[in-house]
Amino acid sequence: MIEASLPALNRRRFLWGAGAGAVTAAALLPGAARADGHAETVGAVMDGMVRDHNFQGVVALGRGGRIRTARAVGMAQIAQGIPMRTDTPLGIASISKRLTAVAVMRLVEQGALSLDARITTWLPDYRADVGARLTLRRLLSNSSGAPNPFRAAVAAEPALLQPPWIDTGEAVRRFATGDLVFEPGARFDYVLSNWILVLAIIETVTGQPYREAMRALVLDPLRMRHTTPVAPSEAMSYRTVSPPVEWINPRPPFLAAAGGYYSTAADLLRFAHGVYDTDFLSPTSRTALTTVEVASDSYALGGRMRTVAIGGAEVRAAWETGNTNGYRSVLGHRLDGRGAVVILNNNAISQRTMDAFAEALLRADAGVA
Repeated sequence: MIEASLPALNRRRFLWGAGAGAVTAAALLPGAARADGHAETVGAVMDGMVRDHNFQGVVALGRGGRIRTARAVGMAQIAQGIPMRTDTPLGIASISKRLTAVAVMRLVEQGALSLDARITTWLPDYRADVGARLTLRRLLSNSSGAPNPFRAAVAAEPALLQPPWIDTGEAVRRFATGDLVFEPGARFDYVLSNWILVLAIIETVTGQPYREAMRALVLDPLRMRHTTPVAPSEAMSYRTVSPPVEWINPRPPFLAAAGGYYSTAADLLRFAHGVYDTDFLSPTSRTALTTVEVASDSYALGGRMRTVAIGGAEVRAAWETGNTNGYRSVLGHRLDGRGAVVILNNNAISQRTMDAFAEALLRADAGVA
């Protein structure tokens, strides 16, 4: 039994598809030829991550937008004694950027936006000289050269991360207006100002708050019912779990496009399948989302691309990651449609470790050690 191989977990609960919305062992492994070997290979990778890195969170492997294997380990909320479940919503941080990029592509398809028009087309009150040189393509690929005064502003005024929140227009004025740091397209710069501007543009062209526009453009059509910018009461992020030290994760609405969402493994698998494997988006839009714009960081629009070595082949994958306070996340989707992995964590494991874990799971899922 798996539980017997994990004595170091002590009081931590290790769950194989436990809880509401869980997947039973029988449902995970369709077909007798697949069952034993696949379960053991995938299980060994998962066990190693728990043993070697004190992993706490949710892991899911899927295909066609459906979970085939899911596990939850540890606690979602230690103080309240709430165990992690396979359907626990956790912070996905910068995976929110890819959700936002998909919303933009839907608006491009509707003729409301263009990737390469100047942003003053939709934000006429924005600084004209800078706005004439900025495009959505550069904002979505973090290569705009937009100024980044946010961290310094918060250091000087911590109340900016507490309600009552400033509105989108004030956020643009304070955090996304100023001289360019470099020529647009010259290099990669992972700054929040890019996404404050994208959020403002979405709100302007839809006439809706960003949250409502995202629900209409992306979340409802893809049946992402448990994906929201509202922090769940049943989960918390942690600096450490022994002893438990909570890591509060304030997310002002004007940062939602950059990293404000919480989601479940099932919702993220549906998202990836819908975006990359179906006609939810046009072929042109799918190509735009998976074309690297900044080679130094393998960054496309709203997320990275990655090549994973699987069984002697180089498999191209859309690779979104998230990192905010104690939350860490990975969504890796094979562009050949033969598998996807979601990892959600709430106890601050390094992103490099999370990426390596995700790659190992994709190889195990393909039957490759």
